[in-house]
Amino acid sequence: MNEEQVHEVLSEVEDPVLEDDIESLGLVKNVEMGEEDIVSVSLAFDAPHSPAETMMAERVGKVLANEGLRPRLRTEPPRIPSKLRDIKNTIAVTSGKGGVGKTTVAANLAAGLDEMGAEVGILDGDIHGPNVPHKMALEGELSALDDKTLVPPESNGVKVMSLHSMLPDGEAATLRGPKVHKVLDTFTEEVEWGGLDYLVIDMPPGTGDVPIWLVQTLEVTGAVVVTTPQQVAVDDSRRGVRMFQEHDVPVLGVVENMREFRCTCGSEYELFGAGGGNSIADEYDLPVLESLPLSMEMEGRNVPIARDYDSEMGDEMRVLGATVADHIGMVNRMYVSRGRGGGPLRASK
Repeated sequence: MNEEQVHEVLSEVEDPVLEDDIESLGLVKNVEMGEEDIVSVSLAFDAPHSPAETMMAERVGKVLANEGLRPRLRTEPPRIPSKLRDIKNTIAVTSGKGGVGKTTVAANLAAGLDEMGAEVGILDGDIHGPNVPHKMALEGELSALDDKTLVPPESNGVKVMSLHSMLPDGEAATLRGPKVHKVLDTFTEEVEWGGLDYLVIDMPPGTGDVPIWLVQTLEVTGAVVVTTPQQVAVDDSRRGVRMFQEHDVPVLGVVENMREFRCTCGSEYELFGAGGGNSIADEYDLPVLESLPLSMEMEGRNVPIARDYDSEMGDEMRVLGATVADHIGMVNRMYVSRGRGGGPLRASK
């Protein structure tokens, strides 16, 4: 079998999200025939541990093996330009207003991706309310590799960079204007993140100067918008969606947090109404990535519940991680097949 025939065989493999075969989409970057029926195939997959991309890679291996070949698969990422060296994917977690559980979602998303086996970091971009360390039990303290390079502490393998780690105990974050941007520059240019599969950014709430600076400065792979069912939160979240669309950042979808109060007695109560996440999703043709309850299981935790395998809430947070990884993979494959741009991301619901 020659390379042309291998390409023909690979056209049998369909992308379940983009609904076309991987050859037509340009996702097969290279094929090399070797000795003893070994064939090396490079695929434009760059969402490590994404269930959809894992399934497609397994399908590629199977169709080639059925032809008597011995497949060797590797990935060639699309390499979207970014200031953050060696980081494959950057996920912005945002909300239109504070108090909707954005940081909790960001911390659990990072932990959930880590539980899948990915290399993960989280950047606390909420300079005036740096609460990520409170959600994740940090191991060690911020240190320096040299005069210009900071080494972030970790939380069960997740690298965590926050202004909280740079402030003396009890000191308030009273930075303004250029000083805020200087701190964020430090986070992006002077931190030894290493080779990460995913960097989760806990964005400041709203659509002010800092969120816009982050969007303009970093090449964000995709954004997750967090809201509660309350109308005021929904209205503010709509502005967040529009901000990302205006800066050509794909919106991966909506997380509706606190959809109901889940009592330890087993009862559930809609304290803040219902359907807010769905209304945003319907208006902007986006998926609801997950609907999460307000649960007593979250009380007093400094370790993300995504790491708790005896918790129903933990299961939901891990599902969120897998879902976001799949949508990141879709964005990257769309970038390869059609290029970036053309308005907001249209994702399957």
